Amino acid sequence: MERVEMPLMVHLSELRKRMLISVAFLGAAFIVLFNISERIFDLLVFPLNTELKIISAKPFLKLIAKKPVSLVFLSPAEGFWMHLKISMVAAAVVSLPVIFFQLWRFIGPGLVDKEKKYVIPFVVTSTFLFLMGAAFCFIIILPFALTFLLGYKTEHMTPVLAVGSYTDFCLKFILAFGAIFELPLIILFLARADIVSPAALARHRRYAILGAFIGGAILTPTPDAFNQILMSIPIIVLYEIGIVLARFTARRERSKERA
Repeated sequence: MERVEMPLMVHLSELRKRMLISVAFLGAAFIVLFNISERIFDLLVFPLNTELKIISAKPFLKLIAKKPVSLVFLSPAEGFWMHLKISMVAAAVVSLPVIFFQLWRFIGPGLVDKEKKYVIPFVVTSTFLFLMGAAFCFIIILPFALTFLLGYKTEHMTPVLAVGSYTDFCLKFILAFGAIFELPLIILFLARADIVSPAALARHRRYAILGAFIGGAILTPTPDAFNQILMSIPIIVLYEIGIVLARFTARRERSKERA
């Protein structure tokens, strides 16, 4: 079956429809989650009050509770805006399956029947990768980063963290890691569309590493090199995973063609 060509106005109308559905679901999720924003915030302070220890025995990483650090708000509206932010981000995460599904429905008319069968794997995989990236950041990266930053040469200082600054720090990290964990799926999509090849990706690896450090500098919420490295290393690893998946998919396609 050939791809369906649609006029520009029909494309714009379809885009508007998909955006309205996504925004409506996002708004409904926000209203529900705003009512439990205190519980979400209690979860968000977990990395602040936890230390990640590297040990010699399995499982090699251990989370240890440490002395709680108090959070303060420096303006009358800061606490209220904090609850709005975490509710909106939580609503966006909950809405991911709907958003990805609407995205696929928008591009669906331009695909052939063989390609349309990937709608469910696309929605499930993209949502899973984002959640895996957010969980990796929340459980591994944030406790390690916060322990290091709050303990580095601070023997004669007492940390006083504003709740707004802490929330922004954590949410930016979580969203950034969720986004970069989509990298293997993006590479696989580009490879299947013959936009890039696994050989070209491997050949330009050094540029990808440079781009990873530049991207790490842009995505990290603080300007220090430590957080940039924490962001850049997973990007490089995910890039290599994307190359492996692209090669595997290319081999399967060649095998099918020969068969």
